Amino acid sequence: MNFPLARQSFYQEIQQNDNQIDLAKAALYIAQEEYPTLDPAEYLNVLDVMAGEVAQRLKDQRYPLRIVRAINGYLYEDLGFTGNTRDYYDPCNSFLNDAIARRTGIPITLALIYLEIARRLDFPMVGIGMPGHFLIRPEFEGAGIFVDAFNRGEVLFTEDCEQRLQQIYGPEVSMRPEFLTAVTRKQFLARILTNLKMIYLNRGDSEKCLGAIERILLLFPDSPLELRDRGLFYYQNGRWTQARQDLQTYLDRVPQAEDASVIRQILDRITWQENE
Repeated sequence: MNFPLARQSFYQEIQQNDNQIDLAKAALYIAQEEYPTLDPAEYLNVLDVMAGEVAQRLKDQRYPLRIVRAINGYLYEDLGFTGNTRDYYDPCNSFLNDAIARRTGIPITLALIYLEIARRLDFPMVGIGMPGHFLIRPEFEGAGIFVDAFNRGEVLFTEDCEQRLQQIYGPEVSMRPEFLTAVTRKQFLARILTNLKMIYLNRGDSEKCLGAIERILLLFPDSPLELRDRGLFYYQNGRWTQARQDLQTYLDRVPQAEDASVIRQILDRITWQENE
């Protein structure tokens, strides 16, 4: 594979069973494409130190709410971590190294820092991909609580999550069980990359947008929408053969897609270009 070193490292990390993927390492490999001189070990060591300082506060009092309060006090009161509401769509918010160094980020990067500290305290937590807002919760049945890392570690119950959902989408949207289902580690990484994809798309940075799509497809090679989007980028750049392959695969997998007629028109144009 003719990948940059950072992407090779990312690819190797995600080849493991999902529960063995090191989320922090993989996220740092994502950032390493933006910062080629980034040393992942430096930031992994920072997370080790952070967890060690929280552990000193806990001593033997390691019941769930005590751990949550200790992490909250350390991250938000002592270190001053905060959700970046001022410049939410800054791509730096999606890079773990920047979130650690700047002590600000979006819900998923702050959640990742929180998860990594908790994991090092032998208190595993999981990501919850609620629509419009990313949360975390302890990884055991019946935990009953969720943590909003973007809002200073606010502890939420299911009813609070529903209120948060309705604040985003309106009162007509009701909570569904799947909204509070834990995401896999690959899904977690794909959400980081999807955020970057949309940021770069809105900024008109096609090269970086394509890089995000390519890494999502390393995680989920059969994703129809990502194949379509990659095919469209290939088409815009005159890479006819690659565009045809991705767009035809998209139609084969989603023949009744709403944009199927548009994609067929593009395939016809590719045929015309190739015959010119």
